[in-house]
Amino acid sequence: MFISSLFSGITKYFVSQTRSLVRLSKDKVGVIGVPSCKGQSAGGVQHGPKALRQAGIIDKLTQLGVEVYDYGDLVFEQFDDDTPILGLKNPKNIGLAAKKISDQVSRVIKDDQIALTLGGDHSLSIGTIHGHAAAEKNMCLVWVDAHADINTPLTSPSGNVHGMALSFLVKELKEYIPQIPHFEWIKPCISAKDIAYIGLRDLDPGELWIVRNMGISCFTMHEVDRYGIDMVLRMSMQAINPHGDRPIHLSFDVDSLDPRISAATGTPVPGGLSVREGIYIAEELAATGKLTAVDLVEVNPLLGTKEERDLTVYAVYMFIISGLSLCVI
Repeated sequence: MFISSLFSGITKYFVSQTRSLVRLSKDKVGVIGVPSCKGQSAGGVQHGPKALRQAGIIDKLTQLGVEVYDYGDLVFEQFDDDTPILGLKNPKNIGLAAKKISDQVSRVIKDDQIALTLGGDHSLSIGTIHGHAAAEKNMCLVWVDAHADINTPLTSPSGNVHGMALSFLVKELKEYIPQIPHFEWIKPCISAKDIAYIGLRDLDPGELWIVRNMGISCFTMHEVDRYGIDMVLRMSMQAINPHGDRPIHLSFDVDSLDPRISAATGTPVPGGLSVREGIYIAEELAATGKLTAVDLVEVNPLLGTKEERDLTVYAVYMFIISGLSLCVI
């Protein structure tokens, strides 16, 4: 019912958003490294920003004419005495880090730059989305991931915050989120209707209930297979940005890609997006002229073989270059 009801508005929307290479809403890119790892259990994801920089992402964007400002990696104080609260692991480390991330992303966007955040685990998106919303209150969110990452502290089976990131930010979930020390500063900043998921294929029971009952637009791999990535993107934009006038935040987890091309990540799930489908998402959202923030998360250069690590990093490299280089064409 939901899918079919979107088709009537799609043609009208894309008449004004005809596929063309246009300038992004901001023609400068601010790169923020976030070497976070406390939101999950696999060591190594904190080295993601370094691996992506070493792949030459910043040099390539600069060669293509993008005005890049590299703010380096954020430095976080580490707390060893970080006892779980209501099952939520590392609350002090994550809560304080998220505040620092939020402040930095907000500054970058207010300086009229696209905020490109290199992670790090997906808990960092608590900060990036909060910071984006502080700078541009009308933003909407495209979350590309194998997982919904919308468990609450009370529904999470693992206690890992990278699987709860969105729950702290969604206004409709406020009553379901207990008070957690070091998370008090977080104010829910996005409505469920302003979120579109793409690529989901592994949800926990609590997440399934939330997605079904909160009105979040959800396009699983089933929809990608059935309609194709182009139509899924069109339906996503019709759902959350029908007039094409809202700033877009793209949060991209490398595990959205199929493990055959993204094995170097902590929670791979078979049956994911192809490299080309991932790149197409970046290209099309860039071509709207409204892409304002991008998160690249969960690259773990300590997992897999060297060939698998190199392939994973290269897939993310192409995703970034293909999307953000559109700003100078």
